[in-house]
Amino acid sequence: MLNNSNEDSEEDEEEGDGGRAKYVSIVTIFFSGFIPGFLRKLACFRRVVMLNVPSQSFPAASSQQRVAPAGQSGRNKVALKPGHSLMDWIRVAKSGRDLTGLRGRLIDVTEEELQKHNTRDDCWTCIRGMVYNVSPYMDFHPGGEEELMKAAGIDGTDLFDQVHRWVNYESMLKECLVGRMAVKASTALKAQSAIKDSITHLNGLAPPPPPTSMLPPAFLTPPSPSSSLQPSAALPPPQPKDARPRYDWFQTDVTVNIVVYTKRKLPSSGCTIVDLQDGVLRVEVLLGKMSYILRQLQTACAVGKIHVSMRKAAKGKWEELGEPLEFHDSLFRKKDRAIFYRECMLVSKTAVTHDTWVFRLQLPLGTLMHVPVGKHIYLKAVIQDREVVKPYTPVEETLVPATLDSTQGTATSDIFLMIKVYPDGGLTPHLNNLNIGDHLSVSSPDGSFSLRLLREVTHLYLLAAGTGFTPMARVIRLALQDLGSLRKTKLMFFNRQERDILWHSELDGLAAENERFQVEYILSEPCDGWTGRKGRVEASMLTDFLVRPEGSKVFVCVCGPSAFTELTVGLVRQHCFSEEEIHAFQG
Repeated sequence: MLNNSNEDSEEDEEEGDGGRAKYVSIVTIFFSGFIPGFLRKLACFRRVVMLNVPSQSFPAASSQQRVAPAGQSGRNKVALKPGHSLMDWIRVAKSGRDLTGLRGRLIDVTEEELQKHNTRDDCWTCIRGMVYNVSPYMDFHPGGEEELMKAAGIDGTDLFDQVHRWVNYESMLKECLVGRMAVKASTALKAQSAIKDSITHLNGLAPPPPPTSMLPPAFLTPPSPSSSLQPSAALPPPQPKDARPRYDWFQTDVTVNIVVYTKRKLPSSGCTIVDLQDGVLRVEVLLGKMSYILRQLQTACAVGKIHVSMRKAAKGKWEELGEPLEFHDSLFRKKDRAIFYRECMLVSKTAVTHDTWVFRLQLPLGTLMHVPVGKHIYLKAVIQDREVVKPYTPVEETLVPATLDSTQGTATSDIFLMIKVYPDGGLTPHLNNLNIGDHLSVSSPDGSFSLRLLREVTHLYLLAAGTGFTPMARVIRLALQDLGSLRKTKLMFFNRQERDILWHSELDGLAAENERFQVEYILSEPCDGWTGRKGRVEASMLTDFLVRPEGSKVFVCVCGPSAFTELTVGLVRQHCFSEEEIHAFQG
């Protein structure tokens, strides 16, 4: 996990020249006045539950969480016995019963030991290095006993990810935790050799050494000074380049500052997410395919290096930065890291069409987050005793706000989501029934889209159906305001009826004002007075739309319902577009 290979360190380089290697300063933001009494509560903190990252195919094709078409049941689940709902399981977990059979002890589990526990009444499984006794959960599992038994006595991480990777298993099974998978000696020694033996002291204090959940405690302590002075008969072999980020901290009488040295170029925005909740500071730095996490008691927020600065509630010197928490100073592949949610408040709801609204969600005090162009977030709610999670791509408050540079965009306190409400939907009726002031769980940004895909592109083609337009909205703004190489941006927008067209007047106005933008509407159920094109997406429609002028560099973005996206991507490929020239958005 700590070894940062060339593949792992590949950078998205989403903004910037791409030829400059210097760090980019993002912004230094001071939090003041919102943590009174915080210094008195070092011993009282709540562990923040880390949630799983939904896969890019969300939910997975075989997932029981996929919402079925109207008239079908929401999931292919077994019928649970009375008294075995999610809320019933929560009550069991909180009852104080010994659900592990170990009377509260946590043990290191070898592969041999794990394999012994492979029966219905004695079923252990491993998920991401942690071993759980899932026997007590058998009768509460919506997928039934058979699904759980597939992972009996083995590492079930891959099986879990295939079906419901997003599920908060850490919280649901925390009372079933048996312990951690034991690390073999050879693996531990190899990992130890990859950790650079250096600790930087500032203000006479040393930040904690880089911990890793993959190593036993002995490997978390730096070598003693005396051991480093022992003579050696031969020079040690050269150490591999340490590409792992590190952090230092320093303080004045009024501020405490944490500086993260990422050792690589940074995008100019959207790479740093800061949350301060219940006295726990969490900083996540998104580095291409990797994610670097700091979790520490005391303080908050975001420079190039990344600079987190806090204004103290009271003047004075701190003797320590805080107590490191689980996953502090950890480097993960982004696809393996746990996703983090924060509670956001609904502050307004504005109608766009007869069934679509822009929901304005306010981030909590202590959170700094900017969602980059093309990325989405996840909304989560508990509905009828089950967690429902859906991806949505933020939009701006209007199609083309009066901001000069859409790639910079400082982190704001609000997130805007354009959401169509389906009467029989899994989540949207719940969203529609929220009152102003109600709260909703919102994840950190996710998604595979990178702005480097648009570098040097001269012709950008956008194919959207319904609310699949939402990822296109910010891309259009970016294309017209910040991408000088783009000569033409064309949107083909599919809807059922004219009243379903999102931001219809704004799109028409933009096309009239900017000769580099063109929009064409296709309706499947037009009224008699409709003079535009009719029908559904087909190969003949794309012949005139997807032109490739000589010497041009083209790119195609597609988003809509899954059937539309799959069909459209196939048709685009038939027009001799390569995989590198096509991106299908999620959310």
